[in-house]
Amino acid sequence: MKIALIGYGKMGHTIERVAMSRGHEIVCVVDVDSQTNFATEAFASADVAIEFTTPLSAVSNIRKAWEADVPVVSGTTGWHEQLPMLKEELNREGKGLFWSSNYSIGVNLFMEVNRQLASMMNKYESYAIRMSETHHIHKLDAPSGTAITLAEDILERVERKRGWELGTEVGTPNIPIESIREGEVPGVHTVTYESDVDSITISHSAKSREGLALGAVLAAEFMQGRKGYYTMRDMLSL
Repeated sequence: MKIALIGYGKMGHTIERVAMSRGHEIVCVVDVDSQTNFATEAFASADVAIEFTTPLSAVSNIRKAWEADVPVVSGTTGWHEQLPMLKEELNREGKGLFWSSNYSIGVNLFMEVNRQLASMMNKYESYAIRMSETHHIHKLDAPSGTAITLAEDILERVERKRGWELGTEVGTPNIPIESIREGEVPGVHTVTYESDVDSITISHSAKSREGLALGAVLAAEFMQGRKGYYTMRDMLSL
């Protein structure tokens, strides 16, 4: 499979290494100083583009890839409020987009556990809910896209909660999410239900970027020849 990379930072380099180890070819790289590569024959020859950039550039990058009729696997977070608009565009124009706030297989299984636990905890109002996420100091958005996804999945299932907010204060209608930025931490996400008598905590800790990169490449393999909007739940049949 021919892959174009949009974004060539640490994740881009890791994705390149994983993709090549699986027998794929990197035919084009687009980065901050090589935006003209979107208009090249090499980019247009790609079966799929994998995009890991910044919240400010993600939507523009996706549209530029679509202009070359190349479907996109995007792992950029911090712009999810524009996702409904892009879904309308791709359905109208016959484009392809795979988006996830986290491409780790383990995280997505963790998300499924989170959904099931939230459904069970809905009727137990004595349990306060709080969340935390820790990432490296280079991460621009807070809370992380993964934390937002976890919170939104809880909100769909726990009727007493109305939204989420950055912070640590429990006992409000919102779920507090504490965001910590330190060192080179790949990512830690924790959800806690706490009552006066006990607490229940589920957590996922990433050890490296390799799991994210592998998931993104698997998503690219999944997207080959597909149009429409897909997520990890589609790929993993959850």
